[in-house]
Amino acid sequence: MRSTKVATLSLLLSAAPLYARAPGYPPSDFADAVASPGRNAENVKLDKSRKPAGLLQFLGLKTGMHVLDLAGGNGYWAEIIGPAVGPKGHVTVWAGSQFYTPEIKKAFEAFMTRQPNVSIIASPFEAPDLPKNYADFVMLNLDYHDTYWQSEKYGVPRMDPNLFLNAVYAAMKPGATIGVIDHVANPNSDTRATVDKLHRIDPNVVKADFKRAGFVLVGTSDLLRNPADDHTLLVYDPKVRGKTDRFIFKFKKPS
Repeated sequence: MRSTKVATLSLLLSAAPLYARAPGYPPSDFADAVASPGRNAENVKLDKSRKPAGLLQFLGLKTGMHVLDLAGGNGYWAEIIGPAVGPKGHVTVWAGSQFYTPEIKKAFEAFMTRQPNVSIIASPFEAPDLPKNYADFVMLNLDYHDTYWQSEKYGVPRMDPNLFLNAVYAAMKPGATIGVIDHVANPNSDTRATVDKLHRIDPNVVKADFKRAGFVLVGTSDLLRNPADDHTLLVYDPKVRGKTDRFIFKFKKPS
């Protein structure tokens, strides 16, 4: 959750209409939503590194689901998932209030008029106030590591990742799925220092955290792995930006 994330939100959400087709159209598959000619051009540039159609297929998104998009204020996933879940589904985006500026709020409100099955809520990043028993599907893309991050500049205090995951768990229906994607860090003994320096996290830390919170790991994917990334560079370094080695975990809340 750094300045580069914050700075892009207004740009991404204030662009021309995201959809050429009517909001909520039911795509035949995720490729339809990804390929929509009305999508934001800056978001489309991220598709090559994020491979959204294959990722959503692996995670099991379905039409009609209620989706919670955590830290999704740039609209990337909402503009794809909104049409994919159709008019009977809904996407609730959660944003940390430290990053939800009046300008971003105005831009997102304009986005919601174009995609009416998307809404947004905001609360402090360290204390997410999420709807209880709401989600069939949760997206947590490249942000879980930030629960180990603190920043005086952005008003993020030292957080407890356990409390964050407890809030997410309570927001999910029994049997719901959460997809967790993040930048791989080499195993180490100081997760907070690693996150602060590199914005990466050891996959085994994530597995342990989610297991402790009550989640069950039901799948992994190598779709976004990159063996050329040796995990030693900051994820914003031009040498690896957009090409980091990333893990994909699929967890479920037990039924």
